[in-house]
Amino acid sequence: MATLTYVYADSTAVLGPLATYAEPHCYDLCEQHADSLTVPRGWEVLRLAMPTSPQQPGPDDLLALANAVRDAAALPPEAQPPAQRGHHAALEAPPGAEGARRGHLRVLREPS
Repeated sequence: MATLTYVYADSTAVLGPLATYAEPHCYDLCEQHADSLTVPRGWEVLRLAMPTSPQQPGPDDLLALANAVRDAAALPPEAQPPAQRGHHAALEAPPGAEGARRGHLRVLREPS
């Protein structure tokens, strides 16, 4: 994975490691598209050093994921996107299944 950024003033495309935050004019590319990148005639491609192994998730990533799940669960059903409203019934646990259900997640109790 790589992030592509354009520097229009210098007619340069910069291809570097995957960005850690969203920018309006940055584009994340898979390895295949990053390797086959071409630019308009007269432009230059600046390829920054890429890490040899993918960056592992850190505590901040886990916290951001937990916050996103918590925020999504706090939305009332009428505020959810239409595509998500009707399919929750199909994901419900079968009658008599162990565990409490909250939103689209189900908490399973540890066997005693």
